[in-house]
Amino acid sequence: MHDHDKPAGHGEPQLARERDRARLLSRGRHARILELLAAAGSVTVSALAAELDVSDMTIRRDLLELEGDGRLRRIHGGAVPAESLPPVSMDSEEPSFDARLRQRREAKEAIAAAAADIVARYRTIALDVGTTTFLMASHLKALPHARIFTNSLRIAAALDGAAPDVYVAGGRVRGDEMSTFGPSATAQFEALWFDVAVIGVSGITAEGLFDYSFEDADMKRVYLRRSGLKIVVCDSAKFQRMSLVHLAPLSDVNVLVTDAEPPERLAAVLAASRVEVRIAKSPAGA
Repeated sequence: MHDHDKPAGHGEPQLARERDRARLLSRGRHARILELLAAAGSVTVSALAAELDVSDMTIRRDLLELEGDGRLRRIHGGAVPAESLPPVSMDSEEPSFDARLRQRREAKEAIAAAAADIVARYRTIALDVGTTTFLMASHLKALPHARIFTNSLRIAAALDGAAPDVYVAGGRVRGDEMSTFGPSATAQFEALWFDVAVIGVSGITAEGLFDYSFEDADMKRVYLRRSGLKIVVCDSAKFQRMSLVHLAPLSDVNVLVTDAEPPERLAAVLAASRVEVRIAKSPAGA
């Protein structure tokens, strides 16, 4: 035997033992990840890395392998069980503002009041277009300390003569929605920083937030980028609904104000994305 053959002969069993050990460790982590997922309904990469004393990169590889085996479903920052979420419906046309205002009016009034209670303590408040944000205006009229920024002419008109200072983004006007949009509107608000922003959406799924309009979507993203606290107002009829424009992942939001508990799996994704869900009650407490 040649001398140069000996290291290879001795080295191969060692490599095999190391591979076997790595596989055992991996199987142990996988089992623990699935155990934690079953107990909590969702897991995050950072929490798993801390629990298992490994790097985030190792956990991401584990989640990728487990997803490939059909054991879980990865989401932004973590994972949820593999069971399917409720079916998602696609909305192709945007109903008129007045039609949307009539739909589920009691639920929207409750959501508007609950969201107004949250934002009332802040000084600079951004209000997106939409029926629920429009209904919020009546709850914000007596805030002498507040500055309210909006691209909704309806909200500005509803607050006309009220205590808060009101600022409207300048740009083109979108007819039925009475919203301003375009490069000048987004540039004006992109230069600001808001304490809190309230965003309206047409739908919410595990994939994120959706809206009907390209024009309004640009300003919604400005609000999300340029505010400290990010609130989405969304009645429960919009759960598992999507439309033309994907606005942002759920992880871009801090609080969801709605009127009923989301479906179990959507709730798990919201929890994994660290979105606080607040349920607004109607005046009757229903």
